[in-house]
Amino acid sequence: MNSWDGNRRRSVVPGQHSQLCGVRAKAKGLGQWLKDFPVCPALEQHHISHVGVAKTCASAHFLLSEQNSTCFLAGLNGQGHVHVDGRSYICSAETACLLPSCTMDLSYGTRKAWEFCWVCYVPPPEFRRVAGARSPTMGRFDPLPLRCAIEGLIYESSRDAVPTDIQHWADLIQSYVMRFLAPCDDEEQLTRLWERVGAELDAEWNLARLAHEAGYSHGHLGRLCRRQLGRSPMHHVTYMRMRRAAELLETTNFKIEAVAQAVGYSNPFVFSNAFTRCFGWRPSEYRRKQHASPASAILATKESDGIFIRRNRH
Repeated sequence: MNSWDGNRRRSVVPGQHSQLCGVRAKAKGLGQWLKDFPVCPALEQHHISHVGVAKTCASAHFLLSEQNSTCFLAGLNGQGHVHVDGRSYICSAETACLLPSCTMDLSYGTRKAWEFCWVCYVPPPEFRRVAGARSPTMGRFDPLPLRCAIEGLIYESSRDAVPTDIQHWADLIQSYVMRFLAPCDDEEQLTRLWERVGAELDAEWNLARLAHEAGYSHGHLGRLCRRQLGRSPMHHVTYMRMRRAAELLETTNFKIEAVAQAVGYSNPFVFSNAFTRCFGWRPSEYRRKQHASPASAILATKESDGIFIRRNRH
């Protein structure tokens, strides 16, 4: 039986001999079937609620989505049926299906062996869907890289891992989903803009300046960014700033205030809060975890023309 709980989420009935493993973005506030998944706050910067890999050998129904979520499903082996709003779609090996948000009646089922992996998004109000179509988007997709990235994140999130290792896996998961959504020809449209932003992260960037630099209208720039990156232009600027800040925390001994200024924040408290929302650790905590890694000891010096890094392996 599938039923609504008090938070208006559906339950999950995986069926006999079914196996689920994954990672969730938050420790609380998600369905009970996710309670044994390790927590990875780094997923939240991509608006990902949870990811996982499922294997079932018996009749099953998986209700992986919240009411306002968008779910990306990629078949690994066998095939299953995806039921959306009274219609049935077949998801077989090397096929992916993007299930739009605001779908009230969503379930996955199979009568034979079926393996798949999923990425569930809960986007902010300004863009409720990763893709613009109201019906599921289906197509050919190689699921193995995505599966490896999810399993890598599961492994790293299950132990006291180095934050950058966790971040790499989370970024890979997002990249593989976006690769399915955005044709390769479109990926170059904004490259020059982000190169300019990356070279001047301490500058005052706003939507008007971004649109002017790119030569687009505000609306068109927003649509391109959401299609290619899954986030708004200014959210991507923040993302780039946080990634650069993480790099500085890892490779230099700069004070938190200096790191904040280097990425465009005059107020270190505002910077610290933004960094924590992005990575799940405060800047000082992030640096401590990085330097606790036995992989390398990092010495850095700042010169007028940049930062030079020397790694001494033990």
